[in-house]
Amino acid sequence: MPFFPRPASTYAELVVAPSRQIARKPRTLSFEQAAALPLAGLTAWQSVVDGAHVSPGQRVLVHGAGGGVGHLAVQIAKAFGAYVIGTASGPREEFVRGLGADEVIDYRTQDFTRAVSGVDIVLDCIGADNASRSLSVLVPGGTLVTIVDRSNRTLQAEVEQRGFTFVGISVEPDHVGLESLGSLVDEGKLVVHVDRTYAFEHIADAHRALDTSFPGKIVLIP
Repeated sequence: MPFFPRPASTYAELVVAPSRQIARKPRTLSFEQAAALPLAGLTAWQSVVDGAHVSPGQRVLVHGAGGGVGHLAVQIAKAFGAYVIGTASGPREEFVRGLGADEVIDYRTQDFTRAVSGVDIVLDCIGADNASRSLSVLVPGGTLVTIVDRSNRTLQAEVEQRGFTFVGISVEPDHVGLESLGSLVDEGKLVVHVDRTYAFEHIADAHRALDTSFPGKIVLIP
């Protein structure tokens, strides 16, 4: 993701990138896992740590806890001592609990606004009306982080008018964040889940797979 969000020709065989946007691969990760970490990992880190300033004992609600960003955000919040609640489909409950989530809500059968309360931080990785509905579960002064509606000024105004903090995230290259993620990985506090891999000649299949539902990440192998 060098220069992100600018195009960086990352399907090319060779890419030039600034050295300050690069970090060493965590020694305990495979190359496939390492490839899956930077974009989703930095999005999660910049949301939970840099944006929301998560601290021990806080209650964190992650919408889309089984997805690429969500499954990493759950683990990062837990590594910082938070109590983590995740929303996911029923089949992914075991997966999300395995990440360390203290509670998992099946969004298909449960209304999270009735099942959850007293939340300090909400991370919305889904969009639609999840963000605005989440305001009812936040504590006074709580923080709403969105990686979907960062430019939604109507949402921002609603959040701030009700006394909450609005944080809209668009991920940026950050070698300090990458090194922090690498440390969590090597300490055994962060696992990157690669759901499937595709050979480069099947790149079209990989892109089609992105339109389906799956836990974790997809990786292309050159």
